[in-house]
Parts: sequence; structure tokens; C-alpha cells
Amino acid sequence: MPDLTGSCHCGATSWTLEGDPGSVTACNCTLCRRYGVLWAYDYENERIRVSGPTKTYIRADDPKPGIEIHFCPTCGNVICWRGLATDASNRRRIAVNIRLAPPETVAHLPIDHFDGLETWKDLPSDGRCVRDLWF
Repeated sequence: MPDLTGSCHCGATSWTLEGDPGSVTACNCTLCRRYGVLWAYDYENERIRVSGPTKTYIRADDPKPGIEIHFCPTCGNVICWRGLATDASNRRRIAVNIRLAPPETVAHLPIDHFDGLETWKDLPSDGRCVRDLWF
């Protein structure tokens, strides 16, 4: 599979994901549902690279936030989330917003649903793909 790319509306910020992203995640947490994002995951500067300027948002009401949200400072599109800590191998998790990719390149990707609001668990698959949520 060729690399996937996505960019914000104004084109100032973009991302690249090398190879097959697998399924993408729709989360119902208080942030993701408001942003309307679909996430594809890997590690920063491994299979995922972000370029261009970003501003960040970290939840002020969370005493131990785990991620920061990156968005374009010009057009406001959500680019990615990035883990605030690294793992034991000094790798940092990151997820890019698949909705910033050209629809034809990601339409076939299956969607996993995650209950980030209450149970913090994966939900049963309903067989939908990205194209089913876009049109």
C-alpha cells in the first residue's frame, strides 16, 4: 500500500503515514466526538511524520493528561494527537486524523469504535468503513 498523506484545509500542516494503517478508530470521548476525527496510530517519526506549524491543546481539567491535540494555527483543522510521555523504548505514540486524507485513499479502511467516554474499551465492530461515515 502506498503511503497515506493528509493536510489541513489551508495546506500549511500535513502528515504522512507509511504503509497500511490497518483499521482506524472512531472514539466517543468528549474531545473526539466534538472534533469528528478518525484516528490512525503509530509512533512519532517512525511510520508517522507531521510537518508544518501546529498549536497544541492539553485538557486543563485532567490532572494527569496523557495526550496533546495538535491543530493548524491558521485554519484550525485537528492534525493529530501526540502522547505526552514516551514508552520504555523512548517511543512516543501518535495518531493522525484520517479525515484530512483524500477520501479515495482511505474510503476502504475499516472503522473500530472505542468507548472513550465511559468504559475505555473497544466496542463491537459494525462492519463500517470510512466511506460509510463520509457520505
